[in-house]
Amino acid sequence: MELQFSRHRRLRSSVNMRALVRENHLRPDDFIYPLFIYEGENIRREVSSMPGVFQVSMDNLKAEMDDIVAHGIKSVLLFGIPATKDECGTQAFHDHGIIQVATRYIKEHYPEMIVVADTCLCEYTSHGHCGMVEGDKILNDPSLELLVKTAIAQAEAGADIIAPSNMMDGFVTAIRAGLDEAGFTEIPIMSYAVKYASAFYGPFREAAEGAPQFGDRKTYQMDPANRMEAFREAESDVAEGADFLIVKPGMPYLDIIRDVKNNFNLPVVAYNVSGEYSMIKAAAANGWIDEKQTVMEMLIAFKRAGADLIITYAAKDACRWLKEDQ
Repeated sequence: MELQFSRHRRLRSSVNMRALVRENHLRPDDFIYPLFIYEGENIRREVSSMPGVFQVSMDNLKAEMDDIVAHGIKSVLLFGIPATKDECGTQAFHDHGIIQVATRYIKEHYPEMIVVADTCLCEYTSHGHCGMVEGDKILNDPSLELLVKTAIAQAEAGADIIAPSNMMDGFVTAIRAGLDEAGFTEIPIMSYAVKYASAFYGPFREAAEGAPQFGDRKTYQMDPANRMEAFREAESDVAEGADFLIVKPGMPYLDIIRDVKNNFNLPVVAYNVSGEYSMIKAAAANGWIDEKQTVMEMLIAFKRAGADLIITYAAKDACRWLKEDQ
């Protein structure tokens, strides 16, 4: 019998052949590493649900930054855990708030490091929501005023990129106008444009100590069932002046990453969130999966889906594995 078929295996015959025709690649420049800066002293506390991730105080920041640099990581995303919280999250926009202090330190001692400042209120408010509250409602427009103040304070401290994650309507245009008026026209906005109300954020809420004290965030974060809504959210942020578009979470929303990449001519950022990281760590600890192979497959999936950059807690591991495989 004469069979007619394509021999696709010709291009898979060896390690070097597979490398020759590989379509997507990972490199340290692709990664943004999240850091949790804890106000206080002598703190380097591992997050119990996120093995390998630590809350660090300013006196331990040098050792952490030295390790980040040694791995070849060039960008960090800063989250702050303040010593005190109040109804309006004052420490988010105070000139000596913990993120402002950490940013000034990093830019002084590691000037080439790109500092991305998470611009939100949830870690700083006593109620744990991302904006002002009245009763059981999260107020949109009054929240914008505080978010603008936070973004300006972060820019004044030396942040290279402002990354608003609050999902209030109009947050990009308000922050862009505030930054421009304050003279920070050159500071880009990395918008959490498409942020779902996800169950995958659980470990992060331990790390950042910012869980809502009542209700949930479903009135301002997106419904996981919705796809077309992502277009509307991203389109608004592009029109309002965003320079990057984040899709969060990453793995359950690869289709959304591809949608955003196909429809908007801006760098797309996948946020490989805490739950995704922790599930792999737990499964690997039980011997159920190969951690390296699983993590690297997950990260390349983000690139294949269209992500230009990846925010990931696995950045150090990934950089080490990439170096080992050279």
